[in-house]
Amino acid sequence: GLAVPTAIMVGTGLGAQKGILIKDAESLEIAHKVNTIIFDKTGTLTNGKPEVTDILSFGKMKEKDVLKIGASIEKGSEHSLAESIVKKADEEKLDLKSVVKFKAIVGQGVEGEIDKKKVYFGNRRLMDQHKISLSLYLEKIEKLENEGKTVMMLVLDKELVGIIAVADTIKDSSRDGIKALEKKGIEVVMITGDNKRTAKAIALQLGIKRVLAEVLPDQKEAEVKKIQLEGKIVAMVGDGINDAPALVAADIGIAMGTGTDVAIEAAGITLINKDLNS
Repeated sequence: GLAVPTAIMVGTGLGAQKGILIKDAESLEIAHKVNTIIFDKTGTLTNGKPEVTDILSFGKMKEKDVLKIGASIEKGSEHSLAESIVKKADEEKLDLKSVVKFKAIVGQGVEGEIDKKKVYFGNRRLMDQHKISLSLYLEKIEKLENEGKTVMMLVLDKELVGIIAVADTIKDSSRDGIKALEKKGIEVVMITGDNKRTAKAIALQLGIKRVLAEVLPDQKEAEVKKIQLEGKIVAMVGDGINDAPALVAADIGIAMGTGTDVAIEAAGITLINKDLNS
């Protein structure tokens, strides 16, 4: 009667000392059976602090104007990519324009009106939705994506006028952590909203073979369940609000301590130390 509670108390106590908070005995009991771990990319495998790497302008547009309009429309968005673009405009001391009819489209980008012109700013999915042709600049877009960058396209009145590419840095502990898991025979999966080309480039840097790309936030939970249907015992590792349903659906949810309160609340284990080796 005493052995199990004592073992659990000692185990969770040692975990806490190493920055691993285990909420309940059940998580601890399932942990050793896990044979597949799904990592959300942004903020988990990467530092979650993207930076603007490239700005391209087309036609008569100047690069400075592309950044100015991009940052103006993104000012109302809460996405980490938006933050990096607004920050870059601040660094360049650009005066942002006012936006009306602003709307954020989950997993695609944003839209609004600036100086009575319709503005779309987002990924390929958004471009497809509004039938914006990318053919003239496809080579440039794909080159950036192959470098593991997320490409955001700026459209003014149905015309593609520029591109802003943003990249996130990979956490130091990610490569080692993934290598160690694979040595134990655990399958590692990366899940991301990025398009396939960008996702593959990042997975290649990390040595991850299975990638779930172009997954919208509300589809993450379904992807976890699909892998469970393969007969796998699944741990999901994430840090954002949109990871919460997937963290709950997995056999074990593991939240990064740097993440949102919602993710931490939804998970059975929290890594306070941000170290994927844990």
